[in-house]
Amino acid sequence: MNRYPLWKYLVIVVALIVSALYTLPNFYGETPAVQISSTRQSMPVDTTVMERVEGALKAHQITPDGVYLDGGSLKVRFKDTDVQIKARDVIEQALGDNYIIALNLLSASPQWLAKIHANPMFLGLDLRGGVHFLLEVDMKAALDKTMERYAGDIRRELKDKKIRYGTLRRDGDTLTVQLRDQETLAAAEKAIVRTLPGLTLKADDANYTLKLALKPEEITRIESDAVKQNITTLHNRVNELGVAEPVIQQAGPNRIVVQLPGVQDTAKAKDILGRTATLQVRMVEDDPGKVNDAIAGNVPMGYELLDELTPRGPSKILVKKDVELTGDNINDAQPTFDENGAPAVSINLDSTGAGIFRQVTAENIGRRMAMILVEKGKTEVVTAPVIRSEIGGGRVQISGSMNSAEANDTALLLRAGSLAAPMQIIEERTVGPSLGKENIEKGFHSTLWGFAAIAVFMVIYYRVFGLISVLSLGVNVLMLVALLSMLQATLTLPGIAAIALTLGMAIDANVLINERVREELRNGMPPQSAIQAGYSHAWATILDSNVTTMIAGLALLIFGSGPVRGFAVVHCLGILTSMFSAVLVSRGFVNLWYGRRRRLSSISVGQVWKPEQEAK
Repeated sequence: MNRYPLWKYLVIVVALIVSALYTLPNFYGETPAVQISSTRQSMPVDTTVMERVEGALKAHQITPDGVYLDGGSLKVRFKDTDVQIKARDVIEQALGDNYIIALNLLSASPQWLAKIHANPMFLGLDLRGGVHFLLEVDMKAALDKTMERYAGDIRRELKDKKIRYGTLRRDGDTLTVQLRDQETLAAAEKAIVRTLPGLTLKADDANYTLKLALKPEEITRIESDAVKQNITTLHNRVNELGVAEPVIQQAGPNRIVVQLPGVQDTAKAKDILGRTATLQVRMVEDDPGKVNDAIAGNVPMGYELLDELTPRGPSKILVKKDVELTGDNINDAQPTFDENGAPAVSINLDSTGAGIFRQVTAENIGRRMAMILVEKGKTEVVTAPVIRSEIGGGRVQISGSMNSAEANDTALLLRAGSLAAPMQIIEERTVGPSLGKENIEKGFHSTLWGFAAIAVFMVIYYRVFGLISVLSLGVNVLMLVALLSMLQATLTLPGIAAIALTLGMAIDANVLINERVREELRNGMPPQSAIQAGYSHAWATILDSNVTTMIAGLALLIFGSGPVRGFAVVHCLGILTSMFSAVLVSRGFVNLWYGRRRRLSSISVGQVWKPEQEAK
């Protein structure tokens, strides 16, 4: 007899239940929603924000279908798009400009499925519609900016060490420092090697010159950091578009792919991606009389009354209109700690900015200095510390009454206000929602009709064994969709093609098994033994073919990009599920149907032609 041990049946049952649960959310569709999120860690979206939103909606007699916190955002469901748009306006009025209020579509699956993290797959750009950009980062500009910064660092270092030099000129990617004699040449080389390890130095003892160039690994780091910082900046900007699952990833050494599913306004998307933010340093006016006059509505000439956002709420601050320094002089900003262990922000300025900052701080000790971010006509005070002493050397530290989250936010705003290097759009595509819907329908129908054609053929040709093969094929598709949902993969048209390919590969394994069972029957083996031998002998062939195909799929996954990787992910997962369903699941069904019979005279595996029949 052919019977599985109990644990194998339990494995199959558990796999079927889990697959059904995690496939189920894909059939519920989506509902309109409003998503509330914050761009600042110091202003989190929590239960307090939830209560404010619920109160505002209730005051305007808007009843949501659900309100819940999800990670760092608040999501509010509504019954239709009309109510959704009305609610968006109400929430924007209630929360002000401190939060991002975006329209969104959320899965309509029940809450109990969400609690077990059973979520639907995300749909890619070609299925949902949206815009696609391929951006190229100007690496030469990034290297030029770095070389200028290093030139300023060298000037400051030599000045601090009181090493006299003649000229410092730049020739392409090389800096040349002219020294006075052998002694100053050796001293300069020692100082620069210690403070600027990213440079290679070549001393010319005859002409007393020092030539410096970027090390290959330093060039690689600069280019990599430029792309990473641009990706971070793009992520921050795309949040304003309310895109549920944007794709922003590196494509090659100097290119970035940006896919925004659901966005149809190409002009707005280009404005967000190409936008520049400006950082300004201005002096604060703390004279109580002038501040009170400004708050009363009489702003003195040459001053501007701005809002300063703090965790304790917005407050008014009076600043001069004269700009002392701009963000163009900031090379980097990172969260750190001061000498007392309190959170702070460290800023690196270029040579020009360092000189300006030294002069400004020397002349305004004891006064406050405001760091202001200007973006799309909106002016916001990031921080306004008190100048305690003259600050030179191009390295500035901002500290005060801030926590670690505020330090992270401030550093992010200072360094990501603009792009690390310029970018240009070299490819642009727009996919309409109707085309995406049509792609879904065509992909679904092609897969469905392919499955139906396979099912009809297998049942006609292999009878009961064919029916069992079709059932195992259905389990395979169920498990594949469940895996994609569990991994929160993004389904694209190539992914649908991979699902269709998986059907053919999975049924091919069942064909091998069925034909092997037929062969054992032709050789005169009893039915139960033929089933046992058929599955055992076919397993080696199935394993070999799937391993070789898996190798090809892994190669696509490792070396491919974009749609190729999407195809490879579904393809590799399909191979795993097909081996499980074609061998383990189908054998379980066969054992349940035939294995319980001790005396089995025949099995329904289609027409079995014996040698004597062929001779006739």
